[in-house]
Amino acid sequence: MLEPFGIDEGTEALYRELLTRPDRTLSELAENGTTPARLRRQLRVLEDAGLVTRTPSRPVRHRPTPPALAIDVLAARRRQEVESARLAAGPLVELWEAGRDTEPAVQVVQGSEANVQRFLQAQRIARTEVLTLDKPPYVIEGVSRQAEVQLERMTQGVAYRTIYDRASLAEPRQMETARALADHGEQARVLPDVPLKALIIDGSSALVPVVFSPERHTVALQPSPLLDGLIALFEALWRQATPLWAPPHTHSGSGEQLSDFDRLLLGYAAAGCTDELVARKTNLNQRTIERHMRRIMDTLGARTRFQAGLQAGLQGHLG
Repeated sequence: MLEPFGIDEGTEALYRELLTRPDRTLSELAENGTTPARLRRQLRVLEDAGLVTRTPSRPVRHRPTPPALAIDVLAARRRQEVESARLAAGPLVELWEAGRDTEPAVQVVQGSEANVQRFLQAQRIARTEVLTLDKPPYVIEGVSRQAEVQLERMTQGVAYRTIYDRASLAEPRQMETARALADHGEQARVLPDVPLKALIIDGSSALVPVVFSPERHTVALQPSPLLDGLIALFEALWRQATPLWAPPHTHSGSGEQLSDFDRLLLGYAAAGCTDELVARKTNLNQRTIERHMRRIMDTLGARTRFQAGLQAGLQGHLG
């Protein structure tokens, strides 16, 4: 419990013993078989941490500090140490910023695990927005970790906009992951053919995988005309893409509303799912799904699914 404060298990056990039987002398503490030399070292650690004090009496007795007070003091001391370390790192930051003036605008990240770590790290330092062009193939071991980091960052206020290639949603698990991310705030759209994979962080850096063999290679872009062009490409594709799902309980101001289930069906249709596949996903009969889709198309004044998706987007049903 006290290990984060530099107190090892044996020293913590001594503190616990003193809490149970306080004001004990060194010889009394040694009755448990610990050598006096080791006891002295452990007591010195506890005294330095403010967990134990010595009485002025003879023989000297060792009195434990109440845990609530002692832990608060230790925590405050640790916060002060972290803040001091952060301030002391200022010159390192200055060196880094100075070096970036000569840093190449393009770097290459090699290796599957190095790629996964770089993609996750990039999102952890994002401050405002992450833009993603998503398409196969994937590093399988990175998929679940990506979803975890994205959910965490969205709860911390980072916005995510993702354009999915329709092929990336063909696998059921990918579809369910995308739906769960949308439920937590991701703005998602879909295109039949996304031209490349990319991750853009705060408009100031980007990662673009270029080699998909086991020894994956990703290009890391810093501020440059290349990065500006990639951002412009994303925004152009975003305008062309079909919205998948709106955030939960989002409604337009139009007269007749679509239900959350209706918007779910439109999202599946936009992702290219057949009525048969949607029926399996929703545990409903295929004929039931067909009736729902006809009703939605009638509501939107559409004769095809494509028109239904277009009208739903224009009327604000899909965000």
